[in-house]
Amino acid sequence: MFKKITDINDKWTAESMELQISDRESRYFGGVRDPLSGVAWPNHTGTAQYLAAWAAALVNEQSRYYRDLVLLEQLHEGMSFMLRFQHEDGTISPGWTNYHSPPDTAFVVVGLANILTLLERESWPPLKPVTDQIRTFLVRTIPAMLTGGVHTPNHRWVLTAALGSLYRIFALEELQARAGEWLQEGMDITPDGEWTERSNGIYNTVSDIMLYYAAQDLNRPELLEPVRLNLRMMKYLVHPDGEVVTDYSGRQDFGSVYSLADYYLCYQLMAEHDRDPEFAALAELASRSVIHPGSLPNQIMLGFLLYPQMQAASVAPGELPDSYRKVINGAWGRQELIGLIGQDGYGGPVRHSKQHTEFGAPVARVRSAETSVSVMTEASSLFSLRHGRATLLGVQLASSFGPGLITMDTLTELSGGYRLESVAGKGYYGTIPADKLPPRTGFPASPWYLLPHGERPLTHNQTSSVCVKVSEWEAGWDLHFSTPSPADVLTQIVLLFGSEGRLEGSALTPVPGMSETSFWTAGTLRYSSGEDWMELEQGCHEHHLADIRGMSYPDGCLKVIVTLITPLEYTLRIRLS
Repeated sequence: MFKKITDINDKWTAESMELQISDRESRYFGGVRDPLSGVAWPNHTGTAQYLAAWAAALVNEQSRYYRDLVLLEQLHEGMSFMLRFQHEDGTISPGWTNYHSPPDTAFVVVGLANILTLLERESWPPLKPVTDQIRTFLVRTIPAMLTGGVHTPNHRWVLTAALGSLYRIFALEELQARAGEWLQEGMDITPDGEWTERSNGIYNTVSDIMLYYAAQDLNRPELLEPVRLNLRMMKYLVHPDGEVVTDYSGRQDFGSVYSLADYYLCYQLMAEHDRDPEFAALAELASRSVIHPGSLPNQIMLGFLLYPQMQAASVAPGELPDSYRKVINGAWGRQELIGLIGQDGYGGPVRHSKQHTEFGAPVARVRSAETSVSVMTEASSLFSLRHGRATLLGVQLASSFGPGLITMDTLTELSGGYRLESVAGKGYYGTIPADKLPPRTGFPASPWYLLPHGERPLTHNQTSSVCVKVSEWEAGWDLHFSTPSPADVLTQIVLLFGSEGRLEGSALTPVPGMSETSFWTAGTLRYSSGEDWMELEQGCHEHHLADIRGMSYPDGCLKVIVTLITPLEYTLRIRLS
């Protein structure tokens, strides 16, 4: 694996050296141009991650760039760019998102601290100007790391790791104390190993590796326990082809293609730390997907060079399950915890982020050889199925009651399947009591936004309950939808298929104005990709409304719409090749 990563890092180094801005008249001189925006940024997925690859290549004796003076000069110019783009308060701004951002700075701190540790081990005098630059950058960040805040849950562990990295280098006790202030908030992970953001493609790997670093630098071994929980959970969240399940993510990896590659570093480190064959097996599985040296916190080449035990690979891999039925968070008391919101000390506004009340929502995973199924709550899709190359990416449910998408609240495991349920209420709001009305003296009007709407009594409340029974049978899966009331609610089931496949059916009618979308009015349809296929029955077309208000229809896939009117009892049968 070391040679593979060396080759990948060298290739990436060669390509990124060409992207460095060499125009000395440009304010971005020395930065590495972002391929998407064409602008150089100082963040951990921008210039800083390229500097990590370059630094690793310079000190790796197996690299063709080992002690290469041209690359060393480019590294020096890159760090000059980083120092120029560091604000007076010590922070950086990615430019396309956050500004004067402590968490984005913390990502860079962790990476540059690792680079500094690696370079200072080398007895090569030409490195000193660069290590001096890195030290200068890190010293400047200390005030922001001691006072700075966050947006998202994982940012807390990024800042904790950054504080630990700085503590390792500068030994200032206030850094350790500030890390303790973040850690006293407690770990936001369920007993089954799921982090708040349910981000199997991106932010799991961030929280895991950051807490590994923090455990090491702050001498807090207990921080490895949530890392273990998440790494173990992930063995149930990988499709047969190695793609990670992102169907229910709460972040930007939702519905996108990710592999285990960014887990590799943490899996390999934890395999050696715990002498754990399962982690070793998952590291081996992750290694098959590695085609990139990794973004700054998970830079694999740095990991190999910083931690010699990575190269030892002394733990023999165990066996990973390829057939299982697993409910994640099935026993987690989520509803009880949500009920605490609003009590003294619990809940409150979350600015520039969200409360993530979907945290801990149950998800069922079923795997049998080349078939992979997810049954989900609190997600835009309630069911997905991969059968070889044939992919039913999602099954969505929407209605005019809400109006818009219906998400499932609860999941109950049954013999041979699962029951999903959702209950929603919708009513009207009466007059505000006179003693609750605000004074309007001197105002030319009574703006709606100044009225205390929370004082309005609820009237004519209606309740809509939806039940979906998901059952496995000998040749596939059945989804039975049931909504008894209220009557005359326009409802639709949206089936999302991979765009790489082909849909066939005599009762498929294109929907005007909606790309790659068809009504399925009756009979059977067949979706195939390569030699794999699935047949679905029975189409239905009880109303003509394709675009339900409040519903978002994803691009990049084939969409099939079944239209229904409540009360309804409808079964979708899926037969697999």
